[in-house]
Parts: sequence; structure tokens; C-alpha cells
Amino acid sequence: MKKVLVVVDMQNDFVDGALGSAEAQAIVHNVCKKIEEFQGDLYVTFDTHYENYMQTLEGKKLPVPHCIEGSEGHALHPQVAAALAGKAYTPIIKKTFGSFEIAEKLQQTAAEEMEIELVGLCTDICVISNALILRAAFPNTLIRVDQNCCAGVSEQTHEAALSTMRCCQIDIV
Repeated sequence: MKKVLVVVDMQNDFVDGALGSAEAQAIVHNVCKKIEEFQGDLYVTFDTHYENYMQTLEGKKLPVPHCIEGSEGHALHPQVAAALAGKAYTPIIKKTFGSFEIAEKLQQTAAEEMEIELVGLCTDICVISNALILRAAFPNTLIRVDQNCCAGVSEQTHEAALSTMRCCQIDIV
């Protein structure tokens, strides 16, 4: 069985930068341990914006420049980068919350049964967006989210996202 781990947006700006939080910082160790122990295909997403961020719809609704391509905030958190060192992974540059690219790449290589697990930031925005895209693309695939390797914008929205994913037959572990 093919195993897939999707590490969502574990970038400096989401951990301890422009949009960082204590909750995000608290999951870094768990995410690193998950990466280090994982045997299978790794996909790592990078929330990616450009200098015109404030003119975009997202910039108007969330007026906090973050993950600007080429900035320190766009880079993986150093501990996550260290956990990934020496491991083969597919980077996914995403310009919005979810990425159809992950589903497309998995459809190209999914000749066998697979399990998909997601970890990362933020549970209530990018993790849930990617989980729902993958659920739609792979309706009969086991998809799980490790709640101890995710953090939301707030504890309330983190829990709401987990509840919504459960309703969509995504296992929360």
C-alpha cells in the first residue's frame, strides 16, 4: 500500500513570523517527528505570495503580507527543513489555500491502494482545503489528519475544522 504524507505550509511566517502563534510553535516537534519516522511519498506545500499580495482578494481580506516568495517567511521553518534533509519530497508551490496539483500528481502515480495523511498549518484554512480536495479526488481512499500535528488560527476554528473534516469522512487521529 502506498503511503502519502502531505506537510502543509510549515513555513516561518506561519510558525513564528507574520502569522505565527504559540499553537503553531507547539506542533513543530510533532511534525518533525512525523516526517522523520515516515516511510512513503512526501509532499510539502509552500503558501506562496508575491509583492502584489495586498492587491489580491486574500490580501484585502487578510491584510498581513506573508510567505512572499524569496522572503525568510516563505522558507520552511528550520526544524522542519532539518527533518526533511536527506529525504526525497515533492515541493508544491500553492498560490491559494488548497492545491489541485497534489491530487493531480497522486492521480498520475496512484496505480495501487494508498493512504494519505495531512499535517501542518493552518487546520482551518489550508489543511482543510487540501484535505477536501483530496477527499473529492479520492473518494475511496483513507485520508487522515493528525490533530497533534496541526494548529488553527484559534483553538475554536481548529476544532471546527476537525469537526467538518470528520463529517467529510476524513479520519482525525
